[in-house]
Amino acid sequence: MFSRVLRRPRGPALWLSLGLGLAVAAARDTEEAGDGGERRRGGRETYSRATERSRELLRRIKDEVGSPGVVVGVSVDGEAVWTEGLGFADVENRVPCTAETVMRVASISKSFTMAAIAKLWEDGRLNLDLPVQEYVPEFPEKEFEGEKVTLTTRLLVSHLSGIRHYEKDVQKTRNKVAKKGSEPAAPEAANRPPVAADEQESAVSKAESGGKEPKSRGARKRSPAEPEEFYIKEKFETVIESLELFKNDPLVFKPGSQFLYSTHAWTLLSAVVERASGQTFLEHMLKMFRELGMRSTLPEEHEPIIYNRARFYTFNDKKRLVNTPYVDNSCKWAGGGFVSTVGDLLTFGNVLLYSYQARGTSQLLPGYLKPDTISMVWRPVPNTEMSWDKDGKYAMGWGAVESKQACGQCQHQRHYVSHTGAAVGASSVLLILPEEENPSTLNNKMASAPRGVVVTIISNMQATGLNSTALKIALEFEKDKSRR
Repeated sequence: MFSRVLRRPRGPALWLSLGLGLAVAAARDTEEAGDGGERRRGGRETYSRATERSRELLRRIKDEVGSPGVVVGVSVDGEAVWTEGLGFADVENRVPCTAETVMRVASISKSFTMAAIAKLWEDGRLNLDLPVQEYVPEFPEKEFEGEKVTLTTRLLVSHLSGIRHYEKDVQKTRNKVAKKGSEPAAPEAANRPPVAADEQESAVSKAESGGKEPKSRGARKRSPAEPEEFYIKEKFETVIESLELFKNDPLVFKPGSQFLYSTHAWTLLSAVVERASGQTFLEHMLKMFRELGMRSTLPEEHEPIIYNRARFYTFNDKKRLVNTPYVDNSCKWAGGGFVSTVGDLLTFGNVLLYSYQARGTSQLLPGYLKPDTISMVWRPVPNTEMSWDKDGKYAMGWGAVESKQACGQCQHQRHYVSHTGAAVGASSVLLILPEEENPSTLNNKMASAPRGVVVTIISNMQATGLNSTALKIALEFEKDKSRR
C-alpha cells in the first residue's frame, strides 16, 4: 500500500517513505514467527539466553579438562546463531581461538567419508554388499577359524568387519571383546569416550628408536592404553600402501557377529572409494568439500601452510601442558585425518539435515543426498554400540539415538545423531538434533528445511569427551526456538 501512495516522493516525503518502509519490514521480520527473514535478522538475539547458558557450560568443561582452547558452533534451522572461540589456539604465541580456527576433527572424518560412500551408492557406482575385493583386490580374502568369510562395505561402515583397531595383539583384543560381552555395559565415565572410540592414536615405532620409546625433556610417556599405532610418523604415499599396516592380520571375530570400533577399517573404505570413484581418495573428498561449500576442510598435512591452524596439546607425567609429538595422518585419512572449522562442520551437518528432511514438496531444491539415503545412514544397526552415549547404537559412519519415552513425566530420549573424535592433541564432536515432527504442523514446514539444531565443538586437547556437552547445548537452543 505504501508503495502505491508514495510512488515517487520528493524531499522530506522521500525520507518519510523510507522510514515507514524500514519500520514495516522490521515489524514483519520480528512478528512473523518461522519466517526465514526473521531468522536471518534476529536469530542471534533470539538465542541470547541459550548462548549465555551454553557459554558458561563450555567454560566449565574447558576448565575441568584443562583444554588450552575450544571453539563452538551452533546453528538453528540452517542459520549459524552462535560461533565463538575460548582460550588459545597457540599458547606459546598467545593466539586466541576464533570461529576461523582450524583444528583436527579426528573421527568426524568417518562421517565425511560416509557421505562420499552414500553418494557413490546413490549414483550406482558402489555396491554396499559386494566383497571389498571386487574394488580392492590388493586386500586379501579372509578366514576365521578355518572358514572363509566375506567383508563388505556395509559391514565396514558399521564396525562389524572384525578388522582390528590400533592394538596389534589380536588375541589381546579378542580377550577384551569377550570380557566386555560377558559384563553389563558401564555408564559413560566423566563424559569421556573409551579409548577404543578413535582416534588418532599413533605411536612412534620402537624400531625407529632402537626398540625403545624416544625420550624428550618434559614429554609425556606413552600410556599402555595407547598402542604404538597411536603416534605413527611415517608418511604413506597412497591409501593402498597404508593397507600394509593391517591387511595381513587375522580378524578379531567373524564379520557381522560382533562390534569393534576400527579406524583401520575406514582406511580400507578409502581404497573402496578410490576404485568406485576413479579418483584418488583425497581428490574425491576435496571435490565433495567444494561442492558442499566446505572450503576450510582439508587433509592434515605437515608441509602446506594452513591458515589459522591451531597447535595441539596434552599433559605430561608432571601434569604440565606440553605440545603433542608430531604425527602423520596419511595412514588414516578416511577415519581420522582431516582438519576443519566449526563453520564448515555446521555446513556439513546442515547439508545432511536438509537432505534428511527435503521430501514431499516441489518448493525445495533436492538435497545432496536423498532422504531415504540419509534415513538408511542414520538408522541404528543391530549388534553395534555407540560408545559415547550408551542409549544409542552405531549406524553407518554415525552414532544414532532413537526417540523414546517409557512413561509420562520421565526422561524423553530425543532422536539425534553424532560423531565424536579423539585425536593426538585434539577432541571433537558434531551433533545433529532434528526437529521433532508434529503431524499438525508438518505440512506447513515442508518448505523450510533444514529444521533442527546442529552443534559442533572442537578443542586442542586430547581425551576430552564432548558429546554430552554438545547435547546439552543443543537442547538449550531448541528450548529458545520453541519459545519464539
